[in-house]
Amino acid sequence: MFTGIVECMGKVGEFTVLDTTKAGGNGASLTINEAQQILADCHLGDSISINGTCLTVTEFTADSFKVGLAPETLSRTNLGTLQPGDHVNLERALAAGHRFGGHFVQGHVDTTAQIIEITPDANSLWFKMRLTDPQYMRYVVPKGFIAIDGTSLTVCDVNDQESWFTIMLVAYTQSHVVLPTKKIGDAVNIEVDMLGKYVEKITTSILAAPTNDAPGSSAYIETIVKRVLDA
Repeated sequence: MFTGIVECMGKVGEFTVLDTTKAGGNGASLTINEAQQILADCHLGDSISINGTCLTVTEFTADSFKVGLAPETLSRTNLGTLQPGDHVNLERALAAGHRFGGHFVQGHVDTTAQIIEITPDANSLWFKMRLTDPQYMRYVVPKGFIAIDGTSLTVCDVNDQESWFTIMLVAYTQSHVVLPTKKIGDAVNIEVDMLGKYVEKITTSILAAPTNDAPGSSAYIETIVKRVLDA
């Protein structure tokens, strides 16, 4: 579990399509350098979010670490497009007892979005983005949470018909995350608010109940409403 509050930016050292080392596991791997800020308490098997993607540390030094990339990760995120020298957002898994400054972020990327507009506004930046998979627009709501490359941000405008939304970056955030380094046409990782997905599944299953006395039936709903009104 993460919060979407980026701790630091690392730099891609190497992307290997077939890493035959023990740490690479005979699959794709990614090595991140300049990450000393988050590695002082690192252990093998720890989870670190890279651009919003929860990944497992398989090898590390004082200032770098390696993770493996599954085919699902490569197909659903922008990590496969990273080049040596690219900066990435980094966040360690949430520790108990720490402040929760962002929102619930699992590190399970749902889809990507393409940046379609970047507009300065005083010392802030507007970003307009279009989702690659429009089905996730139902979880994007004005003033709701969204994780973009692992950064917890607030949604501003939403256009469901054209599958786009906007966010604004304040000056401080601009200097601490990778988004301002992106250009129009670039892809960013998107994780929608997981609470919305849970609520949808629960309410859908209740409302789809077939029997008169089951949760979701008209009789059941009327009973619940009556209890509330009588309380």
